[in-house]
This record gives sequence, structure tokens and C-alpha cells, in this order.
Amino acid sequence: MEEPQRPRSHTVTTTASSFAENSTSSSSFAYDREFLRTLPGLLIVAEIGLCFNSSAFVLYLSAAVVDASSVSPERDSHNFNSWAASSFFAFLVTICYAGNTYFSFIAWRSRTVQ
Repeated sequence: MEEPQRPRSHTVTTTASSFAENSTSSSSFAYDREFLRTLPGLLIVAEIGLCFNSSAFVLYLSAAVVDASSVSPERDSHNFNSWAASSFFAFLVTICYAGNTYFSFIAWRSRTVQ
């Protein structure tokens, strides 16, 4: 008995589509000037200034404490004046960031009350 002959080739049709072709892409970090002029936009900016100042305060405070603890009380040390000056200015910067954090918090708080 003979086998029936099969066609030697067949046609396959495929279609491809891309989701990106039919949609617009957007970034979550897009700059929206109009949003920054609204009250929620201003509050977000204030919270970012407040978070930066408070984290800088904590980091500078820890650096100032480490710097001050490393100053040798011996006056014969070659770098005593340099270490003492760096400790003084580290605490000065820490105080400045503490004040800036306080004033940023007050400004942020007054905006949320309104």
C-alpha cells in the first residue's frame, strides 16, 4: 500500500506587534514645572530641603565627634593646631546645619498648616 503524498512545504504567517509602538513612554523622573508651582509640589521640595539638612546635620555631627576625639591633648604634637582647628570648624558647620534643619522644619510645618 502506498502512502499518500504530503505537501513538501507549507506557508506560515506570523505577525508581530510591539507594545511600545502603540503607547507613549514616560519617565517617572520627568520635570514638571507646573506641578512644582502647586502646593503639593512646594511641600515635596521643602521636604527634600528638610531631609537633606537633617541628614547632613547627623553626618557632620558624627564626623565632628570623631574629629574631636582624635585630637591629642599633648601640645608637643606636630598637628595639634590643625586638628583643633578642624574640630572647631566641624562643630561650627554642625551648628549651622542644625539651625538650617530647624528653620527648614518650621517653614515646612507652616506650609502644611495652611
